[in-house]
Amino acid sequence: MGKKCSLFKIIKEDLSVPWKNDPAIHSRFELLTNYPGVWAIINYRIAHRIYNRGWKSLARIIMGITQIITNVDIHPAAKIGKRVFIDHAFGVVIGETAVIEDDVLIYQGVTLGGVSLDRGVKRHPTVKRGAVLGGGAKILGNITIGENSRVGANSVVIKDVPPNSTAVGIPARVITKGKDKSQLSHNKIPDINKQLFLYLSKRLDAVEDALVHHHESTLEEKDKELEQVYREFIKSMES
Repeated sequence: MGKKCSLFKIIKEDLSVPWKNDPAIHSRFELLTNYPGVWAIINYRIAHRIYNRGWKSLARIIMGITQIITNVDIHPAAKIGKRVFIDHAFGVVIGETAVIEDDVLIYQGVTLGGVSLDRGVKRHPTVKRGAVLGGGAKILGNITIGENSRVGANSVVIKDVPPNSTAVGIPARVITKGKDKSQLSHNKIPDINKQLFLYLSKRLDAVEDALVHHHESTLEEKDKELEQVYREFIKSMES
């Protein structure tokens, strides 16, 4: 997450991030009143320093108050890099052993959660530099979201996502690998569950039509059509 900087310098960078990531911001006053994600991160910076110096209860109190004010729940022991931006912020949860590297963009409702109750082990995800986590995404367990990767809105990720990839769905599947380094565009992500359901539905219709009307030749034609659809579906799942 880069070499160690002064707390003041890191907070200054935190305050500059909305100007780079949010076209809706127009004034410093808006930064003070409309960006709970920024203030949650700044309070985390202070609490994290206090936590590491042994004042763990005080750090938890600071983040507890921050949660009430911003609706963002960040454990002070989590490790968060520079220029991390939580856009809209509400409902974001970042667990104790989570690691977030520099320049990560997090949308509302994201959870970096654990799946284990064991103490003293890493239970939460690692999010590498430049990743984008779509609104409502749930990333669970000691897994890694690769550098510059993207997680689609409302996806549930329980396995590692390679660098420069896009993962969507429940459970999340990687639909592109090593291709697209642009920021997340939810409207351009295919719904792979819907595509598979449509394929199976059309396939069933074709078989039923052949059985009822004895249209074996029609089934053969539709088979060729559906085979192409299926190949395109599989292609979208591959690197």
